Amino acid sequence: MHAWPASEVPALPGRGRELRLHDTATGGLVTLDPGPVARIYVCGITPYDATHMGHAATYTAFDLVQRVWLDTKRQVHYVQNVTDVDDPLLVRAAETGIDWTELAERETALFREDMTALRLLPPRHYIGAVEAIPGIVPLVERLRDAGAAYELDGDVYFSVESDPDFGKVSGLDAAVMRRLSAERGGDPDRPGKKNPLDPMLWMAARDGEPSWDGGSLGPGRPGWHIECVAIALDHLGMGFDVQGGGSDLAFPHHEMGASHAQVLTGEFPFAKAYVHAGMVALHGEKMSKSKGNLVFVSKLRTDGVDPAAIRLALLAHHYRADWEWTDEVLAQAEARLDRWRAAVSRPDGPSADALVEEIREALADDLNAPAALAAVDRWAAAQEAEGGTDTSAPGLVSRAVDALLGVAL
Repeated sequence: MHAWPASEVPALPGRGRELRLHDTATGGLVTLDPGPVARIYVCGITPYDATHMGHAATYTAFDLVQRVWLDTKRQVHYVQNVTDVDDPLLVRAAETGIDWTELAERETALFREDMTALRLLPPRHYIGAVEAIPGIVPLVERLRDAGAAYELDGDVYFSVESDPDFGKVSGLDAAVMRRLSAERGGDPDRPGKKNPLDPMLWMAARDGEPSWDGGSLGPGRPGWHIECVAIALDHLGMGFDVQGGGSDLAFPHHEMGASHAQVLTGEFPFAKAYVHAGMVALHGEKMSKSKGNLVFVSKLRTDGVDPAAIRLALLAHHYRADWEWTDEVLAQAEARLDRWRAAVSRPDGPSADALVEEIREALADDLNAPAALAAVDRWAAAQEAEGGTDTSAPGLVSRAVDALLGVAL
């Protein structure tokens, strides 16, 4: 599966700061120390509807991670999946009368268009669950043969008790895990399971649903968590730098995935840091496809909203914060974009060397994009009030905002 085209990242003088991020597993900031190639896996969409602002906020956050690392003169090996077969997709296809593969392809194509418009740097590997199945089956067989998985009415479940480190990603107690499992795609009340939290690795074929050859597992399709594990292990290996996604993925998705990988390899940890973005709300409730309270990137673009303004609206909030999308949020972003573009359109201005370092320091400090935006605001205000004599300043500001914040002025 192909990703989307990459926008050019301008080179800046000097070198960026080492990145500090909040790690869900430890509950605090960690200074990441990647090698020459930083490795990151971000969980992708289930393509049964268009890209909403919650998606856009999450992927913009991890785009900043890439940009900070690139500014340290590292390469970045970024991997993202597409869950192009899963229950929500099949349900939506049945509701709309559209073939599930057609629906997945259509919405994935629209997602690519949105990511391109928002100038998000693409992953090096963009992998669909369906194309990953040949690599998933052997992993499930290995877990079963090692006694870490068991069969129940043809389905294969992972035993969470096989991983002594289960629970270290989310840090939640069993009662909360059970509640969240029921809310987020698990089946804790299914009779016959060894532990209510045990997640499905392989679903035996159901009538009227797609299935694939599972070798000794029989025909069926993969569970959600093992999909990402297979893709990450194949392309990044164990101990990669960042596992990313929305905060609703900490449990069960990232918790279960870590356990799958750790039992498979006998190594710990699956990822060095688990980084989670906050939720975006509309009318007081988290945006979600199930609730239908969504603001779509594609709809805003169709209405003539500049994608750079959408991106600035997202960056105005710290990535870990929960916040609400409103017309005022967008209006403020559009006004900010106009001020910045006016400021860099002049032939000279106040020196911008210190500004570049302010942006770098803000982003290195747990992706503090609001502080970075405030720094640019101050430069633009000084430009408007007093101007300056540095003929290189407007161009440097434009390049820095592009390279580090992904906003084209």
